[in-house]
Amino acid sequence: VTHSIPACIGSMMINSKQLDDESPVSIFAVNKCYVTVQDGTFFDGSGFAALVREGYKVRSDVNITLEFRTTAVHGVLLGVSSAKVDAVGLEIVNGKVLFHVNNGAGRITATYEPRGTNSLCDGKWHKLQANKSKHRISLTIDGNVVQTDNPYTQSTSADTNNPVYVGGYPADVKQNCLTSKSSFHGCLRNLVLTKGQQAELFDFSRAFDLRGVFPHSCPGAE
Repeated sequence: VTHSIPACIGSMMINSKQLDDESPVSIFAVNKCYVTVQDGTFFDGSGFAALVREGYKVRSDVNITLEFRTTAVHGVLLGVSSAKVDAVGLEIVNGKVLFHVNNGAGRITATYEPRGTNSLCDGKWHKLQANKSKHRISLTIDGNVVQTDNPYTQSTSADTNNPVYVGGYPADVKQNCLTSKSSFHGCLRNLVLTKGQQAELFDFSRAFDLRGVFPHSCPGAE
């Protein structure tokens, strides 16, 4: 077993003596247990999850789906980049969701702007789908579709080869399709990246780097 248990543990006894879990000698990636809990992964706004150590290749087509819940109006959702300019990125900026794609010729952006500034940042679950098909991109939030024109029709492949960063990214990592450096604060679940008929559901507990992220448990809405 190479990853921690996604659970709450309490009242631990060793040789009939109860351990003091209120003042540990050291602590790493352990959060308080929640009174009410939901499926999902909690991001505390300080870090990120890094997936696919060997690098994710977006190329011509990718379909990204996830669900998010937040009260913050800024935050990185997902970024996959390259050493050049090719990249894709999803972020929340001023309560809007932005889907950026650069196939090498220039960045294009699909923007979903809710009617109310905080309507996506209301602490409720929202469904997101971001689709890149060659030079075409679309963004769907809760069934509402936004598309954008791409003047660079000859450039169709995002030749990425870096890890998938979710909820933020390290300070020394370049992300060519993200404008925000704010880590996501809230909960994410059901992150799936699909290429053709091949869909991959990502398990955050198997990330090769987790900072400020608590897999498989999300505090219930107050």
